[in-house]
Amino acid sequence: MMPNFGERLRSARKMAGMSLQELADRMDKPVSKQAISKYEQGKMQPDNPALLSLSSALGVRPDYFFREPSQLSAIEFRKLASLPEKERARIEARALDMLERYRELESCLGLDSSFIHPFPGAALSSFDDAGSYAEKLRDAWNLGIDPIPDVVEMLESYNVRVIMLDAPDRFDGLAAWSGNIPVIAFNQNRDVVRRRFTALHELAHLLFRCEAANPRENEKLAHAFAGTFLLPKESFLRAVGEKRTHFTERELLDMKEYFGISVQAIMARAKGLGVINEFSYKNFCIAWSKYRIDEPGEYRSKEEPARFRQLLDRAVSEEVITMSKAAELAGKSYNELSKEMSFIY
Repeated sequence: MMPNFGERLRSARKMAGMSLQELADRMDKPVSKQAISKYEQGKMQPDNPALLSLSSALGVRPDYFFREPSQLSAIEFRKLASLPEKERARIEARALDMLERYRELESCLGLDSSFIHPFPGAALSSFDDAGSYAEKLRDAWNLGIDPIPDVVEMLESYNVRVIMLDAPDRFDGLAAWSGNIPVIAFNQNRDVVRRRFTALHELAHLLFRCEAANPRENEKLAHAFAGTFLLPKESFLRAVGEKRTHFTERELLDMKEYFGISVQAIMARAKGLGVINEFSYKNFCIAWSKYRIDEPGEYRSKEEPARFRQLLDRAVSEEVITMSKAAELAGKSYNELSKEMSFIY
């Protein structure tokens, strides 16, 4: 038994959202919660029947317990105050599990997965900083000022690991580091426009220290970074002009569908650039509050992580790994993955 078995067991239990007692109750082989606690502390090790029962109850393969563990650090959650500690731990464990499988796949393919930080040590302390660094990052990554067709694809191309989770409504996203690897996770149950904005909001937390007076203001700085990144000043002023008093709904929805950013964020950007005044912005917020939950308009993009799947297909088709290993890394059964893959010779 590997020495990290207890740590792996604890992670699997958190990922499943179970207490020690709940896990004990779900096992086929009778094992007390005290015994499971000793497994996690490394004071005892399960025999093979108990190991298989733990795997079944937790919904993981036995191999999971012997994978080299990773760590997440500097974790930033959105809406942290409303997310219970147990659910937060579950989300962290699931993100970490996906990251470990991702890194193992990259290792099998011998890929360099390093990330080059464009602005090491940089900080955001004002909205001007947020806007300036958003446009500097576009320049550093040669993105120009046109709309970003797919934010997730763009982030993955720069070796940011993006993970999509089926999570409760109270979770928007998180940002973390695993060594020198940046990790972003977001809720797959959000619409495409919100996924884009959340991914860039989390990118701000990854790349910069937010040094506002309090956590709420730091979130606003990350919002400002995301808004500027999606809608650069030059593009925005070209679209709407220098000064406005009113907008039509059709005009705003056209912009949403072109730039992939919510109407609310478009108008916040207008206020931030002085295109509209505070009074006009407040009137907009009152009028638009009817769409607080379900805003009209859409942006046609997937905004789903694809790199892991692409690497998995590559590793299997080039016979770097077996189909069984691919199923383990994908977290799926052999038959399920076989049906998804179709080989062209």
